[in-house]
Amino acid sequence: MKWNKGLTTTTSTTWNTPIFLFDKLNKEFEFTLDPCSTIKSAKCVTFYTKKENGLNQDWEGHSVFMNPPYGREIKEWVKKAYNESLKANTIVVGLIPARTDTRYWHEYIFNKAFDIRFLKGRLKFEKANGTTIGPAPFPSAIIIWSSDKNIKKEQK
Repeated sequence: MKWNKGLTTTTSTTWNTPIFLFDKLNKEFEFTLDPCSTIKSAKCVTFYTKKENGLNQDWEGHSVFMNPPYGREIKEWVKKAYNESLKANTIVVGLIPARTDTRYWHEYIFNKAFDIRFLKGRLKFEKANGTTIGPAPFPSAIIIWSSDKNIKKEQK
């Protein structure tokens, strides 16, 4: 397998979600908010860029798609996702690295998430122009947080 040095040596912490994955999840959850995007990478009509700082915004009442920055601040996004999901009519779906040994996984995902979906293989993220980068040097997972027990888990 060819190693993608660019994924491990870049200073960027943002990786654009592959459109096929977003479309599949959007069909299921009908997203209304993308809280951590750029103008070019926004997947929803309502979105927050670094300038608006989605960590400081209220997500209540939204179906949220979150692909957070993968740097040290990811723990703040995971904590925010969990806390916002406790609000009425709010669901948060996050695409994050499957780093199950981290403190934030133990504090805000295990025994707190509504569902955890580990992705098979490694994702190929996208550049702003739609070309793919990858494969990623880490496994990924879809985390679903919601206090609404009426949503259905994906059928395997």
